[in-house]
Amino acid sequence: MKVTVITGSPHKKGTSALLADKFIEGAKESGHEVFRFDSAFEDVKPCLACEYCAIHDGECVRRDDMNAWYGKIIESDMVVLVTPIYYYTMSAQIKAVVDRFHGNNAKLSGNKKAMIIASAYGEDASTMEGLEKTYEAILGFMNWEDAGKLFATGCPVREVLEQTNFPTQAYELGKSI
Repeated sequence: MKVTVITGSPHKKGTSALLADKFIEGAKESGHEVFRFDSAFEDVKPCLACEYCAIHDGECVRRDDMNAWYGKIIESDMVVLVTPIYYYTMSAQIKAVVDRFHGNNAKLSGNKKAMIIASAYGEDASTMEGLEKTYEAILGFMNWEDAGKLFATGCPVREVLEQTNFPTQAYELGKSI
């Protein structure tokens, strides 16, 4: 299976980066081909809603890194979103990538599985509600099948996350696909 992992953290060694690393390790051990797109370290401009893509077969008027990576995302069988929680939902970096799916909705829609992996400082039950609703809305709109969720709550820094079972859970989630 071809898997695209899209990360949204500006911290190369942060909590969600560790979860992405562990997920990828498990997925590769199971024989899957994994492509990683670290949105915070790519040049991804926000969607302008100009509709240039609508008359140019999904090509964006923006000349940034998304144009080069659309093909990888389109040909993937699974898309995994990995993000820290910023104000109860995904980071702006990963949201910019999701917004840019717009130009290729028809090519991306249907026949894909998806997962969400997130880390958060907060540990109460409501911490992940906004992200979960956003993720479910994306699934519904794109007609993608949910293949799993991992919400690592109560993990403000990597050192705390490393003392939990969440990295193992991310690894096992990767192995399970």
